[in-house]
Amino acid sequence: MKTACLSIAGWLLISTTTFALAADQPAMQRRDDVIYGRKHGVVLTMNVFSPAKDANGAGVVWVVSGGWVSAHEIARPEFPFSPVNELVSRGYTVFAVVHGSQPKYTIPEILQDMHRAVRYIRVHAADYGIDAQRIGITGGSAGGHLSLMQGTAGAAGDMNAKDPVDQASSRVQAVACFFPPTDFLNYGKPGEDAIGRGVLKDFSAPFQFSELDTKRGRFGGFVPVTDEEKIKEIGRQISPINHVSSDDPPTLIIHGDKDLLVPYQQAEIFIAKLKESGVPAELVTKPGAAHGWANIGADMPTIAGWFDKHLAKPAGGRESR
Repeated sequence: MKTACLSIAGWLLISTTTFALAADQPAMQRRDDVIYGRKHGVVLTMNVFSPAKDANGAGVVWVVSGGWVSAHEIARPEFPFSPVNELVSRGYTVFAVVHGSQPKYTIPEILQDMHRAVRYIRVHAADYGIDAQRIGITGGSAGGHLSLMQGTAGAAGDMNAKDPVDQASSRVQAVACFFPPTDFLNYGKPGEDAIGRGVLKDFSAPFQFSELDTKRGRFGGFVPVTDEEKIKEIGRQISPINHVSSDDPPTLIIHGDKDLLVPYQQAEIFIAKLKESGVPAELVTKPGAAHGWANIGADMPTIAGWFDKHLAKPAGGRESR
């Protein structure tokens, strides 16, 4: 399975691991290639999986992302890392979101795709039979990072926007994810810079930030950000730990304590900060596990159980608009 993963643009940050095959699929309805946005002349799409019966009225966004690469080939129940079968069997509607991928897009640009996806789902909640205030999010590795960013930095909509989707909130009501990066400036230990460097040097493309070339006027295009302080500031802005606040949604992280690619410390410091802020949070430790582990699908019930607990009824805290 490692070879299969690598053949899809190195899809997951997960390496040196073998996955069990996905479980039998529950009865579900499937809508492929739902367009949630457009940018730079291309469409952004998601696949939607709904229970054939006994829907519980809640939705979960599956961030299809590893190494900040998103692939349509992965957004399916059969993929071993997929949460679709477990969640649909419990009544959830699952939105498998495919975002713009690196090396074409940087992390700040990818984050905009995720905001757009959640807003689209919220605006069209009735069409999918879900409650707009019962939306969770999940993912692993880079997908976990994007999930936490949505949990901590989801934003209210722009009520002056012409597009109704942009008027909606991108906040979510629960987060459950696997081994996510949480602080790129303190990566494994205080002061360790991993903004496409160090441990993450092989993933430099999504950290190659750009900015408008103001010297050439409005139509001057974009140029690379080279100022070190600007790079670090962007690194801070894309680190979920720097957005933690008391109204963040309940958050679960599952992480191996022998992870060399995304240090276990990343989960420890993030969960600690959530708890200090009064946010319901839990860290499930996988003793001896690296970045991914055999039969990771066996942990999907833990992910689903978190959503059962926190999406059972409209959540308090953050409003949906």
